[in-house]
Amino acid sequence: MLAVDDYINKAQHLVPAPHILPQLMPLLNNPNSDTTKLVDLISYDTPLTANVLRVCNSAYYSRGTTTDNLLQAITRLGSREVYNIVVAVTSAATLSSSQKGYGVEGVDLWTHSVATAISAQMIAKDLGDDQNVAFTAGLLHDVGKIILSAAMESMYEKFALETKKGASLVEVESKMIGCNHAEVGGRLLQRWKLPERLVNAVRHHHNPAAGKPYEHLTACVTLGDFLAYFMGHGYGHYALSLHGRDEALTILNLSAENLPSYMEQGFEKLKSVKNLYGLKT
Repeated sequence: MLAVDDYINKAQHLVPAPHILPQLMPLLNNPNSDTTKLVDLISYDTPLTANVLRVCNSAYYSRGTTTDNLLQAITRLGSREVYNIVVAVTSAATLSSSQKGYGVEGVDLWTHSVATAISAQMIAKDLGDDQNVAFTAGLLHDVGKIILSAAMESMYEKFALETKKGASLVEVESKMIGCNHAEVGGRLLQRWKLPERLVNAVRHHHNPAAGKPYEHLTACVTLGDFLAYFMGHGYGHYALSLHGRDEALTILNLSAENLPSYMEQGFEKLKSVKNLYGLKT
């Protein structure tokens, strides 16, 4: 069986590492950052520039005043919104393809990832944790599936049968090909030189108790993943094979009774995010 790095090296359809993201993250998370540095980084990336300006000129933000000035747009939006735009745009190309090895068509993975990101962000915000990082980790949590999809394609029927029986998704992957999408995703983010807490949350999102010292962030992603499935933004029967919910609730000191409220908020938030960012459905 191939090792984790071998699968990543063999991937045919993965976009290059988002080099701009590691550079932008410390700037966007520091309220005292020099805005001109943000402008310098973003201005050389055409899709980012276009999306920052588009969101700034949306009815939600423009207040009737349009702008074609990137500095003015970033100032108006604020670092938190710019951060979310950057993450959404840099991940879109990677997450918007089909993964037949998992029975994922079109933009199903992208939509599921956005729903997970929104849910994780809401939970983190309520708990006083870093909601930007939770959004990012949620959006990227299943990126390993893109790497493993080709290997899983020839085994899809057996894979589907095993998960329908209730075996955990990562257990079935590990049994069939020697590794799972969570550890592959974590390794990929590590190779992209993203912060360790993101790497850790992606690597352990099916086992949040193993996410120390970042178990809070990991648990937010775990619950976000569950909520995305039960909001209807998953794929097939895999919600039956997701483990870790109770662990995540314990880590975050939440109860199952909190989840319906997050689902309700998630539906509304997802609608507004799709409209604001022009996300595919």
